[in-house]
Amino acid sequence: MITADPADAEVVTVAGSSSGFVTGLMAAALATVGVLTFQASASVPPDLGRRSGDSPGVSTSKAPRDREDPRALPAGSGSGERVVYSVDDDRVWLVEAGGKVRRTFRVAPGSVDPVPGPYVVGSRSSSVTGSDGLPVEHVVRFAEVEGVTVGFSAKVPGATPQPDPTARTGGIRESREDGEAMWEFATIGRSVVVIR
Repeated sequence: MITADPADAEVVTVAGSSSGFVTGLMAAALATVGVLTFQASASVPPDLGRRSGDSPGVSTSKAPRDREDPRALPAGSGSGERVVYSVDDDRVWLVEAGGKVRRTFRVAPGSVDPVPGPYVVGSRSSSVTGSDGLPVEHVVRFAEVEGVTVGFSAKVPGATPQPDPTARTGGIRESREDGEAMWEFATIGRSVVVIR
C-alpha cells in the first residue's frame, strides 16, 4: 500500500494555488491591456502626423491665383516660414517670414499626391534610391499616403533607369538647383503646406 507524504500534499496545494493566482493575474493584465488599447485607439485623431492649426488660413479648396502672375504665392497658403506645394499647379514656393517668396519653381510629381493641408518635414536624406528606382539626392520627406512616403527630391545627374509606370511613387522631382535650395530651406520640422 502506498501512503501519501504530507509534505507532497503541501507542494501540490501550493502549486495549485500558484497556478490559479498566476492565471488570475494574467487575465487581469490582459483585460487592462485590452481596455487601454481601446482607449488609445478611440482617441487617435484621423489626421495623425499632420499639423492641423499650426498654419492658420490654409485652404483645402483651390486657392485663388493671380491671373497676371501665375508664379505669385496663392492666397490661403498659410503663414510664417514654410514650403507651399500646389498639387494642381505642380509648383513649389519657399516662403520666408513675412510672406516673402525666396524661390518658386515647377516640379514633377509622383503618382501619389498628399491631401491638402499642413504638414512638417519629418526626415531628410542626402542621397538614396527613390521609390521609382532612380538615384536621388536632397530628399525632404513630409507625408505618407497609404504606405507611400511623399517628399521632394532631385534626380542624380546621369541616372538612367526607367521607372516602372505602374509603381505608386511619392517622389516630387525638382531640378538639381531647386533641390539644393529646398535642402537648405526645408530642415526637420519646417512647415509644408499642401494646397490645390
